[in-house]
This record gives sequence, structure tokens and C-alpha cells, in this order.
Amino acid sequence: MFQHLLMPVDGTPGSEAAFRKALEFAAAIGARLTLLHVIPDFQLHTYQVELLGDTRTRYAREASRAAEDYLGGFASEAVEAGVPCDTVALIHDHPYEAILDTARDKGCDLIAMASHGRRGMVGMLLGSETRKVLTHGSIPVLVYR
Repeated sequence: MFQHLLMPVDGTPGSEAAFRKALEFAAAIGARLTLLHVIPDFQLHTYQVELLGDTRTRYAREASRAAEDYLGGFASEAVEAGVPCDTVALIHDHPYEAILDTARDKGCDLIAMASHGRRGMVGMLLGSETRKVLTHGSIPVLVYR
């Protein structure tokens, strides 16, 4: 059976609900859990770059600190449930790539993630990170809805 689950969380209620289901699953099968939060890269379009100073560095530092705090709450729940857990926060513009890279780098044998259920034009325009993970990855994916 599965021994190491990767669970991306993004701050949405669906993602947090999926985390709790994945945590129950991991506890039931005796698997460990890696939690991942992908932070969007700093984006700014300006002609006066010299006015920005350390804005990019400050963004990375503050966003990483916020992500660590966010992931820490989930990690505490995992510890209380008796599930070994580590956390990863990455700055990346393409969450699905960060998810697949992290799963590979950490040796995960299952990715458990939420699907936000966007359909129609909204789903087409926004895209689906879950769909991209399913399309581009070779690791099994458990999708929570």
C-alpha cells in the first residue's frame, strides 16, 4: 500500500477539508505525510526597477514565513493524529510542476489533493492544477471533492 503521501494545501476550504480526509487516510494505512504550499512568484511590471530596492527579497521572506506558519497548523494536527509529517513551502509560478517535483524529490508514492470543481468557461480559463497533475504526472493521485 501507500507509504508516503504528498498533500498540497492552498488555503481554500476545499483544500483544508481534503487535508483532513487525507490525514485520516494516512493514519489508517500507517503512511507519512508531506504537506506542500506553493507560493506564487513575485510579479511586478515597471520601468523603474531601481525604486523597488529589496521588494522581491522581502516578499520571498514574508511569504515563506506566512507559509511556514500556515503549514505548521496542519503539521500539528498530523502529529496529534500520530502521522509523521514534514512541510515544504516553495515559490513557484506553476503549482502543478512544484507538486510533481516535490513528490518526486521526497519519494512520495501518492499525491492526495483537492479539486475545486470549477467547470465550464471558468474551469477552462483558470485551468485546473489537479488536472495538470493528473495529465503530467506518473504518481497515483487521490482527488478529494
